[in-house]
Amino acid sequence: MNIFTQSWFWPALTVIIGLPVVLLVLGELHTSMVRSGNPGARIVLITRNVLAPLGAVLILFTQIPQSGGPHVGFTWAKVVATAFGFVVILVLLGGLNLAVFVTAKQGTWRNRIPSIFVEIARVLLVLICAAILFGWVWGADIGGFFTALGVGSIVIGLALQNAVGSLLSGLFLVFEQPFELGDYLVTPSGKGRVVVMNWRATHLDSANGIIIIPNSNLAGESFTNLSRATDPWETSTDVRFATDDPPQEVMDLMVAVASDLPNVHPDSQPYAIPIGKSWYEINIALTAPGKSYMTLGAFRTRLWYAARRKGLHMDRDLTDNYATAERTKHMLTRAAPYLYLTPEDVETYQHHVKLERYGDGERVQKIGTVPDGLRIIVSGVVQLSIPGPEGAQYPVAQLKKDDLLGLTALTRQIVGVNAVVVDELSVLHIPVALVDTLVKTRPALARDIGLAIDHRQQLGAKVLADAGETPEPSSLVIA
Repeated sequence: MNIFTQSWFWPALTVIIGLPVVLLVLGELHTSMVRSGNPGARIVLITRNVLAPLGAVLILFTQIPQSGGPHVGFTWAKVVATAFGFVVILVLLGGLNLAVFVTAKQGTWRNRIPSIFVEIARVLLVLICAAILFGWVWGADIGGFFTALGVGSIVIGLALQNAVGSLLSGLFLVFEQPFELGDYLVTPSGKGRVVVMNWRATHLDSANGIIIIPNSNLAGESFTNLSRATDPWETSTDVRFATDDPPQEVMDLMVAVASDLPNVHPDSQPYAIPIGKSWYEINIALTAPGKSYMTLGAFRTRLWYAARRKGLHMDRDLTDNYATAERTKHMLTRAAPYLYLTPEDVETYQHHVKLERYGDGERVQKIGTVPDGLRIIVSGVVQLSIPGPEGAQYPVAQLKKDDLLGLTALTRQIVGVNAVVVDELSVLHIPVALVDTLVKTRPALARDIGLAIDHRQQLGAKVLADAGETPEPSSLVIA
């Protein structure tokens, strides 16, 4: 008997030689795809470990006579063929999902399709393909299956038409994607930043907690996406001053305070307008709509302090119980030893100085400016810091009670640090003209100011050296 003429020889030889080669090639391909992070590595692994061995077993079983099982038409070849066909379905569907959806580029229609749509389609395709497989391998009547599937879908659809309609409207909203994570929405149910977006609901982070809005509600009502505005989003508030306050001074002060707030958009300038009866409106463009609440709070707080320093009357408050003549004289008396003043000098100069207050976060002194006078700290804390790259701040020193700020008012030098209030600040402000007058007759005061400037300059140079930065030019000093 010639073995080469046997029907089982060539299929068996194909399995003996081909299976190891296929496993080797697929193994190397899987290793390469894992190293490169290719998402198709899982499909290759299933093909190597499951599909290829099942295919080899199926080839061999078709060449071997099979004894009937307890059921008519039962053979082990059909069992293996069923398993092989099912794995083929999974591999093909996985490859289709990989080619169409997993590798889709950001922003394309394939990327915007909600994952639940893909999962539902995958389940339906698996059921349909499995029915066809059983009909082909086992000769099952799949016509009844499709009939039952159609009737059942109609019954379920009628019973759940309201729920399904809401679900689909929400899913289509997710598919359209009129907003993304991080966008700021204003809806009839509330406003906030989108932190979670799934097929059922959208979660907004508001100032008072998380608002959960069903997507079906969003799909059925209008809402505003502030994050997709063509211009920076503006927030505004109204402030009232006294009728005797010059409008231009009021508006200039409001713009100056607003410009120095955090979260103000760098490409826009705040602006103020009078709206009648001593009311004024300030408009501030922000980097993010969600910063509106805190920004307006900080604006009104800082404006109160700034208005008091300017002699303006926010909210038509005409009284100032802090910067009184008695308290000003008392504070000048306390500072007299630092300024080398006699009691007679205090009486002479008490009307030339004034008490000022600053709120937390205000800049008492800006980098690149010349101080308008010497300030002696009465209470509170000021942080001196040097700006670094990408918005970094290098802290130099903290000034507290009885420390001096604005030392270069005497030398008319530009300062190289920002002085920011970290605890409500009160200072005794000595204007530059009075400083000039005092140092002319008090050489010791000029010496003390010079030594203080040198000391702070050394502190600044050390901070920059520790940070690996090049020190500022000598014209920018720490004061």
